This record gives sequence, C-alpha cells and structure tokens, in this order.
Amino acid sequence: MAEIMTMGEIIVEIMRDGVDQPLDKAGVFRGPYPSGAPAIFIDTVARLGHGAAIVGGVGDDDFGKCLLERLEGDGVDCSSVIKNDRISTGCAFVTYFSDGERKFIFHIGNTPAVLAPAPSMEKLAGLGFFHIMGCSLMADMAFGHRIVETMRAAKAAGARISFDPNVRPELMKDPEAKELIAAVLEQTNVFLPGKSELRMLSGCQDIEEAVQELFRVHPALEIIALKNGKKGCVIYTREKQFAFGVYAVPVLDATGAGDSFDGAFLCALLEGKSIEDAAKMATAAASLNTAAFGPMEGDISRENVEKMIADNILE
Repeated sequence: MAEIMTMGEIIVEIMRDGVDQPLDKAGVFRGPYPSGAPAIFIDTVARLGHGAAIVGGVGDDDFGKCLLERLEGDGVDCSSVIKNDRISTGCAFVTYFSDGERKFIFHIGNTPAVLAPAPSMEKLAGLGFFHIMGCSLMADMAFGHRIVETMRAAKAAGARISFDPNVRPELMKDPEAKELIAAVLEQTNVFLPGKSELRMLSGCQDIEEAVQELFRVHPALEIIALKNGKKGCVIYTREKQFAFGVYAVPVLDATGAGDSFDGAFLCALLEGKSIEDAAKMATAAASLNTAAFGPMEGDISRENVEKMIADNILE
C-alpha cells in the first residue's frame, strides 16, 4: 500500500551535453532521461524505502517504456499510469548556460502526461501524504482540476496534503490558474516553496512576514519548508524555525534537486523525525541528486543519505 502518492506529468528529458548551447541551433543532445517533477519526487520516495505511487500517463512507445522501467524498477507503484497507444510520451528539451540559467522546450499538452483520470478511492486509502506540484496543475487546466478533485478525495480519506508550488508568475494572471492554486493552498499541510513563490503567494516581500501571513490565512498549514538553492533551507512551524545549509558535493546538474528534497522531507516526517532531522535528510537527497547528470540519476538511497548526514561536510 502506498504511503505517499503524487499525480502529474511523467516525461523524458533530452538535454544538451554542454553549456551555452542554444536550442535554436543544431547540436548534440543526451537522453532520454526519466523526468517530470512528480516522477523525480516519487522515485526519491521509493528509493528511500517508502510505499510510493504515481498517477499519470505515458505513450505506448520507447520513451514510455524508459519511464515505466525506471519507476517500477525503483519500486514505484505505476498501476495508475495509463498507456496511450495513439499519442506519444511527453518530453522536454533542455539546455544550460554558464550563468546558471536553463531553457526548456516542453511537449506536455496533448500528450498522455495530462490525460490520466482520477484514481479510485481504494487507491487513496491509507495514504500518509498526497503531494502536488504546481507545474502539474498548470500543465493542462482540465488535468489541474482532476488533481484538485483527487486531493480533496485523498484528504477526506485521511491523507495530509503537501504542495511544491513551482509556479511561474505569469501563470498567476490566469484566473483559473489562481483558483487552482488557492484550492490547493487551502488544504495544504506541508508547503515547500522557493523564496519567489513564497512572496508571490503570500503577497508579502519580507520573508518572515510572508511566512506569518501564510500561517494566518491557512489554518491547515503546519510546516513551511523554504528552499533556497545553494544557501540551503529554512523550516518553519507555527512554534519555531530551523535553518540548514547544503552538503559539499560537486554539482553536475541541479535539475530535480528540489523534487528530491520534497520526497525525502516527507519520508522523514512519516518516520516521525524532527524538522531538524527532516531538513538534513531532504538536503542530503537533494545534494545526491545534483551530483549526477540527469534529473533522476543521483545515487539516492537510504545508505547514501545516512552516510552524507553522518559525514556532515557542509559548504
């Protein structure tokens, strides 16, 4: 039985093999790599030994095979992943620049990635967390509404709701998008934003004021795990806060690090760990993710996470 479930895009990523290679010019790509923020997240959960399930869709093609073999091989329950024999698996083309910026071309709309139906109540029974990614809500509005419908059913079945907003500001100009985000925030127990998202969704520029405003407006909210890239994270509850840095690892690819952070953080909460230990476990998983090229290729395991925490080598 799954302890943590997510619902969202399952795609492959096809990446330039070096920096400063624009996508509008001919060049070499590497891939396909299994990807999609929800897929990276739930794969981390499975590799850390927890029951993990994903709701989504792939094409009945080699890219879909690549994804299912990876997720199922790592222990993710993919019984709620549809296979569509009429349209192809979603994908993203990615390039990196020397200033740290990235550029993407997504092919997700009108792919199986956004066609999965809501799972049955039987699938939602016994969940500890139902996790939502903002990018999944925005990938397709009809799919976003199905995610919100599933969230409400999961909450009614006893699950807590976790939410990583990763929403671009321009999307918040769409009234329907704002409605979906508001519906999720209303039910969220564990919120995992970056600084820009925290400011955008709270309406406050000062970080401490933003945190307090979200706690004030959303009674269900228990924890805010503020991710700040190379500067680490700050974990807030209504009673206290805890800041933690990052582990010293050679960074090859930061894609997916925040998604792995989310997965490990929720695993730690399920295990009854303190917010301090949850931050350490999440940061270790994120650091391992960055140490390999490819969004899901970091050597994340219970053993490696525990060793990184024990070694305690911080930047």
